[in-house]
Amino acid sequence: MTLPEKLSITPRASGIDAREVRVPGSKSISNRALLLAGLARGESELSGVLDSDDTRVMIRALRQLGARVEESADRTQLKLQGVDGQPSVPQGAIDVHASGTAARFLTAALCLVNGPSVLDGTERMRKRPIVDLVSALQALGVDVSVQGTGGCPPVACNGGRPFGGTVEVDASRSSQYVSALLQVAPYAQRDVVLVLKGGVLVSRPYVDVTLSVMRTFGARAGFVDERSLSVSSGARYQGRSYQVEPDASTAAYFFAAAAITGGHVVVQDLPGASAQADMGLLAVLERMGARVVRHPNRVEVSGPAAGLSGVDVDMNDMPDAVLALAVTAAFAKGPSHIRNVANLRIKESDRLAALETELRKLGVSAHADADSLRIEPRPMRGAEIATYDDHRMAMAFALAGLRVPGVVICDPACVSKSWPQYFDAFAKL
Repeated sequence: MTLPEKLSITPRASGIDAREVRVPGSKSISNRALLLAGLARGESELSGVLDSDDTRVMIRALRQLGARVEESADRTQLKLQGVDGQPSVPQGAIDVHASGTAARFLTAALCLVNGPSVLDGTERMRKRPIVDLVSALQALGVDVSVQGTGGCPPVACNGGRPFGGTVEVDASRSSQYVSALLQVAPYAQRDVVLVLKGGVLVSRPYVDVTLSVMRTFGARAGFVDERSLSVSSGARYQGRSYQVEPDASTAAYFFAAAAITGGHVVVQDLPGASAQADMGLLAVLERMGARVVRHPNRVEVSGPAAGLSGVDVDMNDMPDAVLALAVTAAFAKGPSHIRNVANLRIKESDRLAALETELRKLGVSAHADADSLRIEPRPMRGAEIATYDDHRMAMAFALAGLRVPGVVICDPACVSKSWPQYFDAFAKL
């Protein structure tokens, strides 16, 4: 559908019953597979790739770095001829737009470019810190520096120098710093060991996914213990065929829709045993009273007829699922406390502040502090929801409109960052 500037959500008269929901490929896995195929030796064929703003940013950057990329008509099947660890010097700055994943991963990849390069993005990207990653790269021997204010992009790199060794990484704000370092480490001149500062790693499941994709492409990498990881130099990426799983982060909104309406949703083709971080939301919904059935090739969620219960939960491992959970919690019986999610403040928007503001518009009592959100359900009313140019705000608050008349999503087209067709699928529930 062509999306208007403001989209009214139509409440459902009863619980939804959607047994053929299909979501696009995982954004997290797509961008990892794209980068590794772009760096690899030989040709790779990727299937099920997400077509979104974020993946288009990555594909455009890989082409600037010398990779050849052929796309199918629907952009979900790709052939890539990799650069064998030797990216070209890009013509002009690499523009990552608003993609945090691309910013972190490509900043690390620039160390392989034999010459100068610059990475930049939107005004919001220029407010998202990257200095912890840059500091770790510098400690490994890379000539790279932050050019923006407050430790944020632009980033400039003089690549092509030998790098490697042991480095301490501050992964308290983003696991993407660790994933970025891991993905370029096979091209180091000596083994790379990452020591987690204070033993802290937010969103560990995303690093587990990174390691899995790396090993599939031929790397030797893994956790040494709970505080460190190691990557062998020389075991470089080889082109291969790779199938991207459906996106658990997007599926989370459909799982939540079933829970909120007391309905039934089946997301097809998503393995019930998937290691994607946001699969963790299923266990949280079960605690709230939903019924979850995991199959090898699909996941079913049914909402409780008696209503949802509030929950107190640490969401550090799955911060992207917080927005779906926060809106779901607004329909529960009793308060909810979502804890240990300070990194939500440096996402596409300050998501803790945004959730607090928009939940209050709906009549819900919400209070955000430095790293958590408390939600006390109240009788709800319709409202115009600001989305802060943040795809997950639009996706999450559309859920409220399933039961509350008068919910209007401003700038619904911002969902193009991860799934341009989201509201088409939402309307078919």
